[in-house]
Amino acid sequence: MTTMSHRTYAVTGMTCSHCVLSVREEVSEVAGVADVVVDLASARMTVTGEGFSDDDVRSAVAEAGYEVTL
Repeated sequence: MTTMSHRTYAVTGMTCSHCVLSVREEVSEVAGVADVVVDLASARMTVTGEGFSDDDVRSAVAEAGYEVTL
């Protein structure tokens, strides 16, 4: 039986729907990530999956041009 984990991150610097799309696309490519939900209004992102690391998620968000704050 596999257990999916759900982690929520604060993402700074997003201002529009393009920002949301960029973050979602980059984080979706992280190994082990099954789903990414980004909420612009709250500046929060919830990542669901198995075996992904906070560092990998942080790096993917940085690649999109934004920053994860914990």
